[in-house]
Amino acid sequence: MSRLQTGTVTPLIREIDLDEVVPMALGGVPEDSVELDVPETLPMVSVDKGLLERVVANVVENAVKYSRQDEPVLVSASAIADRVELRVVDRGPGVPDEAKERIFEPFQRYGDAPRGAGVGLGLAVARGFAEAMGGTINAEDTPGGGLTMVLSLRRARGRNPEPGIAAAVAS
Repeated sequence: MSRLQTGTVTPLIREIDLDEVVPMALGGVPEDSVELDVPETLPMVSVDKGLLERVVANVVENAVKYSRQDEPVLVSASAIADRVELRVVDRGPGVPDEAKERIFEPFQRYGDAPRGAGVGLGLAVARGFAEAMGGTINAEDTPGGGLTMVLSLRRARGRNPEPGIAAAVAS
């Protein structure tokens, strides 16, 4: 956290497939607690692989802690213009609008934190790492109840979202 606050985190940005990083980030949660929907056809993103893995791990671990045990957290991704969005959707108690920015501050936890919830640095670190890579992370309400974390990342210039587009353009 201190390195983020002093601006000394220097990401090694390269083109990465989300489906290469996201499954590795889920090692700290029970296998049946997350449902993945990360299409292989997504464009690559320009990120630091290690930082992205930590961002996803922090956000997913937080969502699993606060979500109902009978409903898995959904991790999905889609391409929108020059960005790729990763959404982590939980069905927990949610967070009121006035607290949505505060949950990203160091040492903050909303409401009655579950046992083992830590010291409240996970989301602060996730936002700091996301911003260091040129991305953003924000909290939104989940329709029907819960919280959705939206991680928006820069789309890499190297690959089209669907096979065949480059060939069609070239001909």
